[in-house]
Amino acid sequence: MRAGIELRSLRKCFGAAVAVDDVTLSIPAGSVFGLLGPNGAGKTTTIRMIMDIVPPDAGDVTIFGEPPSPERMAGVGYLPEERGLYKKMRVLDHLVFLGELRGLTPADARRAGQHWLERVGLADRGAGRVEELSKGMQQKVQLAGTLMHEPELLILDEPFSGLDPINQGLFRDVLAEVRAAGRTILLSTHIMEHAEKLCDAIGLISHGRVVLTGPLEALKQRFGGHRFQLRARGELDRIASMSAVVRSTVLPDGADLSLKADADPAEVLRELVGFLDVAEFRSQAPDLEEIFVQAVGDA
Repeated sequence: MRAGIELRSLRKCFGAAVAVDDVTLSIPAGSVFGLLGPNGAGKTTTIRMIMDIVPPDAGDVTIFGEPPSPERMAGVGYLPEERGLYKKMRVLDHLVFLGELRGLTPADARRAGQHWLERVGLADRGAGRVEELSKGMQQKVQLAGTLMHEPELLILDEPFSGLDPINQGLFRDVLAEVRAAGRTILLSTHIMEHAEKLCDAIGLISHGRVVLTGPLEALKQRFGGHRFQLRARGELDRIASMSAVVRSTVLPDGADLSLKADADPAEVLRELVGFLDVAEFRSQAPDLEEIFVQAVGDA
C-alpha cells in the first residue's frame, strides 16, 4: 500500500528537553491514522515537523513519497492546535481569503466557502463577523477553511478540543466523508474515544517516543487475547481461585475474566464447565484507552 506520510527516526530537542525521540511511522494513503498520546507527549511537535514549520534535528519526512515543499504542501489541509482567525473579518470573506491563499480563484473560493458554511451549519452566519461567533462556531469555520481546497492530505491537531458533543459528532461525520472520498487523514488527539471511532491505524506516543503502532483491529486482538466474557450460572465466586485467572469480576449473569499470559483458554473453559453451567465464553476486545495504559506501562 502506498504511504501517505513516512517518518523516519525523527528527533527534535528544545534546549535540553527532548520533545520527539526517534519517531518512525508509516501512514498509508487513503487511511485515517491516529497520532495518540497525553498532552506533552510530542504529538504537536511531530506534526509541525511534518508541516515543515520546524525542522527536525535528525530524521526525514516524506509526503506521498516527496519531502515537504511549497508545491507538495499545497495539497495539504492543516488545522493546528492553536486556533487563529481574523476576528474583525466577515465569515464568508475570511473563507474566501483562506481559499485564495490555497490557490483558488475568488469565485471558486466563494462557492467553496458557501458550500462549507452550509455543511457545518453556519449558512446564515456568512455575513457576520468572526468575533460574533462562539468558540465552537469559530472552530467550524476553521475546519471549513481547512477543507475548502479539497486537500489530498488532511492533518488535524486536537480538532475536537472545546467542542460540545453535537459538534464533535458533526466533525466525525465530516471526517468520515473525507475518508470515504479516498483522502488521507492524520488525526492527533489525546481523547481515545474519538480515535476508536475514526481511525484505521494508530501510533501511541509517550515522552516523545512511539510505544505502539499498527492497525487498530490487529492491536485489539493482540491486547485482547487474555480477556474473556463468561455467561454462566453456578458457583461464580470459585472463579477467583483458579490458577490461570489473574482477575475476575462477578456479574449477575456470569463474570469478566483476565487470564495469565501463558494460560490456555480451552483448558480454562474445561475447568469452568466442571462447576458452572456455561452458556458463553468469548474473547473480549479491550478499548483503546486500556490498550494505551498497558502499552505505556510496558514501555
